[in-house]
Amino acid sequence: MVVPGNLGFCAATRFQAPVLDRLEAARANGFHWISLLGSDVASEGREGLSPAELGRRVTDAGLAVSDFEAVSTWLDHHRRPEPAGDRPGRPRDAERICPLAAGVGARSVSVVDPAAEGVPIEVAAEGFARVCDVAADHGLVAALEFLPWTGVPSLTSALEIVAAADRPNGTVLVDTWHFFRSGSTLEQLASAPRAAVGSVQINDAPARAEPDLLDETMHRRLVPGQGAFDLVGFLRTLDGLGYDGPVGVEVLSDELSALPVDVVARRCSEGIRSVLRAAGEAGS
Repeated sequence: MVVPGNLGFCAATRFQAPVLDRLEAARANGFHWISLLGSDVASEGREGLSPAELGRRVTDAGLAVSDFEAVSTWLDHHRRPEPAGDRPGRPRDAERICPLAAGVGARSVSVVDPAAEGVPIEVAAEGFARVCDVAADHGLVAALEFLPWTGVPSLTSALEIVAAADRPNGTVLVDTWHFFRSGSTLEQLASAPRAAVGSVQINDAPARAEPDLLDETMHRRLVPGQGAFDLVGFLRTLDGLGYDGPVGVEVLSDELSALPVDVVARRCSEGIRSVLRAAGEAGS
């Protein structure tokens, strides 16, 4: 069952703030875990903090690391040359992301398709299976996130890839913005295998989608409970699946980005808890 004890403050909600400030804000506002980005490890590394030391800071704050984001180079058409110059590009492949994720003690590594071109299911499944195998070597779950404008655009497509990959640590990450904006349905979610849902991210939006989905999702998401998504139905459907994994609040918003991180964390905590209460009342 989805419970308040599984709530997390996602890195992308206020990624501009230093990691250690996000830790304090998450702890002070009743979250139990955080997610981290590869850039978080890089920035703390420049300050002399190793991944293991960063992981200890998270633990010392009474938190845990759930999702580590993200593997985005896992199919041939994702690969791009490294930027010119002495400074290498940000790690995007499983071989470099997974050791970082394991180093900070993460539970899972997210996997995204950044390209708009689709590939046959068997090709995508082969690529995802390779990520799963690398993740397994580091004790990690691999969670495939679908994005409406990419080659993995919906819950159904992500579930097909995960099923075809057939790896015990292969799962789907379900983000409510991508879920509802992709036209995925609660009926489809209800019919998913329980083990296939590995992680969940919650956010909200107005009923009407903007013409540019990418621009909307990167700049104008809403705190849970402030929009039109059927988040109560979504959480009730997860309960029906028996889902008891992490639920993170991920609200990419220019408005929130202008606020102090503790204010952002408080608003996100209040929002998700109000939705959880409503979901509990709907089921009573």
